[in-house]
Amino acid sequence: MSSRRVTLADVARMAGVSPTTASFVLSGRGEEMRISRDVADRVLKTAEKVQYRPNILSVGLRTGTTRTIGFVSDTVATSRFAGELIKGALEAARERGVMLFIGETEGDPQLERQLVQAMYDRQVDGIILAAMYTRAIALPKGLATPAVLLNALSKRPSPLPSVLPDEPEAGRSAARVLLEAGHRDGIHLIGAGPARRDVPAGGVAAVERLEGIRATLAEAGVTVASGRLCREWEPRDGLAATTALLRSARPRALICFNDRLALGAYQALADFGLNVPADVSVVSFDDDAIASWIRPALTTVAIPHYDLGRRAVDVLFDEIDRDDVRTDPNARVHRVPMPVRERESVAPPSS
Repeated sequence: MSSRRVTLADVARMAGVSPTTASFVLSGRGEEMRISRDVADRVLKTAEKVQYRPNILSVGLRTGTTRTIGFVSDTVATSRFAGELIKGALEAARERGVMLFIGETEGDPQLERQLVQAMYDRQVDGIILAAMYTRAIALPKGLATPAVLLNALSKRPSPLPSVLPDEPEAGRSAARVLLEAGHRDGIHLIGAGPARRDVPAGGVAAVERLEGIRATLAEAGVTVASGRLCREWEPRDGLAATTALLRSARPRALICFNDRLALGAYQALADFGLNVPADVSVVSFDDDAIASWIRPALTTVAIPHYDLGRRAVDVLFDEIDRDDVRTDPNARVHRVPMPVRERESVAPPSS
């Protein structure tokens, strides 16, 4: 054969059969169409010999599927913190024999709409719309089922399912870590709280983590001593909030709303001559890389990025395979467990 693409007609001619017979065999319908085993084997061996590849577009027109899905994100694809989302989705797609098209919007709504349309122009079977951090988003015009929101909720009622980390249970887990270590008083929050309304604007994680923390401590008869709301969750904010706390109180334990805040808290505690965990226990969220390399290593509740990516693909294919369309937005959230990474930053309260 020449260097041109091998066609179905080429395979049929070389195997000595009609194009229709070759098509039935290569689409797995040979037995159904009562094509003899000898003829089917001849077609399959010929196709393998000449390295025949089906025309995906024509297969898509015939079967209604292209075995491709789109993954449109804001900054997930280039974020070192959430890159496992992509890996999980890629591996789940590959296991299904599906190709993943990835596009990144950099937070530009117009570019997001263009990318969604570009995915549809390529006849993808479905789209995953992902966010770097959990929040409510406005859906781009034109996004339709089958599609899945990853790490995001729709601001308006929508039939699209969401795949989210189980943040309420994560808050419960963080509180349980301290309770199981014996802490009953002097527990302070860095990043949000203590009231439900004391959370940064725009984020879902803070609200849900605080909900879980408050519920679990209340069930144990424990009251949050104080909370320090931080508009941003960076080390400098953790440092400032913990410094302000230490000027007026002596905490026994801190629940920091992410690992970057905890890094700042460590610095403030050291400035006041306090040791973790001998003087103050610290537990946090996210399992950022810093959690394992700061000393003492930080106990934290991990965001399961890889599992989130895999679950989004699974949910998308559930949607693709559905015969009916659900419209109840209250039954559309799929939660992925957030495991506790127990390290060295929690100990029983000092006497």
